[in-house]
Amino acid sequence: MSAEPHRGSRAIRRMIEVAPSTGGLALWIRHRDVANDRDAPPIATDGTTIYYGPAFEALSLPAQIGLIAHEVLHVALRHPQRGQVLAGLLDDLDPVLYNLCADALVNSTLSHLTWVELPDKAIHLDQLLANSLGIHQPLERSLLEWDLERLYRAIDDRHLAKPTRLAGTANRRGTNGSGDGPDQPRTEDHPAERIDGPRAARARLLGHASIRDLLPADAGDRPQDEAERSRDWRERLVRAHANDGAHSMLRTLVADLPRLRTPWEQVLRTRLTRGLSRRRELSWSRPARSYLANHGRLGGKRMPWEPGQSATKAVPRLALIVDVSGSIEAGLLARFAGEIEAITRRLETRIVVVIGDRQVSRVEIFEPGRSNLREITFQGGGGTDFSPLLQEADAYRPDLGVVLTDLAGPAGFRPAWPVLWAVPAACAGAEAPFGTKLILQ
Repeated sequence: MSAEPHRGSRAIRRMIEVAPSTGGLALWIRHRDVANDRDAPPIATDGTTIYYGPAFEALSLPAQIGLIAHEVLHVALRHPQRGQVLAGLLDDLDPVLYNLCADALVNSTLSHLTWVELPDKAIHLDQLLANSLGIHQPLERSLLEWDLERLYRAIDDRHLAKPTRLAGTANRRGTNGSGDGPDQPRTEDHPAERIDGPRAARARLLGHASIRDLLPADAGDRPQDEAERSRDWRERLVRAHANDGAHSMLRTLVADLPRLRTPWEQVLRTRLTRGLSRRRELSWSRPARSYLANHGRLGGKRMPWEPGQSATKAVPRLALIVDVSGSIEAGLLARFAGEIEAITRRLETRIVVVIGDRQVSRVEIFEPGRSNLREITFQGGGGTDFSPLLQEADAYRPDLGVVLTDLAGPAGFRPAWPVLWAVPAACAGAEAPFGTKLILQ
């Protein structure tokens, strides 16, 4: 907790008195007062800091404790950060519906406590499931089954409305269809908007009085850092719940605990290190260490020759196939290129870069740690036939291949070497024809 007092200091002290371990989770979070903004919500969080508006001071102590406990669980469960990841996987994430689903989980987790006061119209998980999805089951079972991502996907049934055409006042043709004139109406296409389906509409109505308290998470955090934070918060939650027992702020160890996601950079490093490391080969010109040791113990008696091992002199080779008909963001491409260059430099691996879509457009060979990936331009929206690209790469006899693609196309040729399909998060639902799929988030 911040050394300086803030609007939530008194409530946090009371939380720690009653539930030292789970209440003490608030001490791992930054706290800031929002000054001179009467329109600010009483409390909100971006997943790192809890912000207190001027209206927070007017609440009773139990109500303040309830709001702080609510925000502490939002932070501990990584709700703002998980919303950012989910938004990258979906075409359009509704922040209001997402906030309602997160609030339902948190409020239900705190609902057993008698020393906190939740808002009168606080939305709960069992209410949301019954009202929007027609699911009636005990709250304990729901908390063990539903996580935030699954709940949001079930609630969000919004669909695209038909594009509207609005009349204008100017057209080159007159009212009689010949000549120029201002009287003929003009039409314009406007982009379609998403409208609520029945499930989303019922959820929005149920939570209409809820305050939106989830602020956008910091987009500058590296995936490795967020994975480490999720791991830390999961461990803190589990230990705190065990230590407080019946006084824990957690009703149960919910299914919504932070998931331990391994960053794709780490997966890529592991796979490439295993596939491209220099292999050891038998050497008939040098004996094995066990042969030398046993030869000394036997007093000069002859033994069967046992060959030793030496690292192969062959330089490992990576085939990097780039599908330029897909769509890769510049920031993601820069991160991917940086990882590839660092790995190949450390492993002294040559890179064969095959670029194309339905056919090979160019092939380049680079020394370890050098490539031109950052200079590649993606066309987007086109189809791909991976067979010519894979066959071209196969001619260089690589030890492993990585295909940077959106997986939109067939692959009739299957090489003997392992293939890793690197796919942006927007195409995470596509299936790889063979090999292993790695989602770049």
